[in-house]
Amino acid sequence: MDIKKKAAFVAVVGRPSVGKSTLVNLLCGAKVAIVSAVPQTTRNAIRGIVHRPEGQLVFIDTPGRHESERKLNKKLMEVSDRTMEDVDIILYVLDASRPPGPEEAAIAARLAPMADRTVAVVNKMDIPQVDYEQTLAFLKRQLPQLDTARCFKVSALNGAGTEAVMSCLFAMASEGSPFYPEEYYTDQELNFRIAEIIREKAINRLREELPHALYVEVADAELRDEGKRLWVRAFIITERESQKGMVVGKGGEMIKAIRQAAQKDLNRLLEWKVELDLRVKTTHDWRHNDGVLRRLFER
Repeated sequence: MDIKKKAAFVAVVGRPSVGKSTLVNLLCGAKVAIVSAVPQTTRNAIRGIVHRPEGQLVFIDTPGRHESERKLNKKLMEVSDRTMEDVDIILYVLDASRPPGPEEAAIAARLAPMADRTVAVVNKMDIPQVDYEQTLAFLKRQLPQLDTARCFKVSALNGAGTEAVMSCLFAMASEGSPFYPEEYYTDQELNFRIAEIIREKAINRLREELPHALYVEVADAELRDEGKRLWVRAFIITERESQKGMVVGKGGEMIKAIRQAAQKDLNRLLEWKVELDLRVKTTHDWRHNDGVLRRLFER
């Protein structure tokens, strides 16, 4: 007897720093989203693809939802809103180590009309003395339409509880053909993946106020040595000239560390040996530049 395959797009949503990207990477079994302790690291809708005998799930990691009137943040919220409207299932990630507050209540209110296709996961259960019951009480109060059978305790760090989540997601998915061939684990374009890996290494090495003031642009990428080596020229772009020195570092030590770390990751992720030429330049106040923001969010 033929087993009917399932297929669904799943949006992963939640506050900044709840562990969405770590969870997506874990579920996909590969690095598809960059990870940082800096809030709102994710800027685009990142797709990670899971293939199982039951079918295919396409996870879309979205920017952390944070209320702000800044132009960049509004763009991030637009990405999240658009993704939630377009998908089959929503995976709502909460942080067990932080008490829910007004920002969490705003997310729950946004999800209320979509409760019938929402699954809630309370992450960071590996941390001692976390209060799951507090978070569950919040969900019952703020999102009463959500079936508590679709609420799960998980740890994105060690994988605890994630199999139950996957079973629930496949149960909710509709019968259908896969969206991507089996060899795909992400649909990100090469230049985007390279830029994101460089950005991850930069923001994890720079002080907290700088990460949101930079982005990465891949200027050139070409295969050399009969297709064995990938040469890449990329720029870390800051908002102000004064910030370039932080990225370069004393004697060029910071930019060297970022380049080496990014190159190491890229060599592990890609099929070629990567040679990275990394530089720094400034685009003044790019976070307020509609043209730059349009390019960043259309990637």
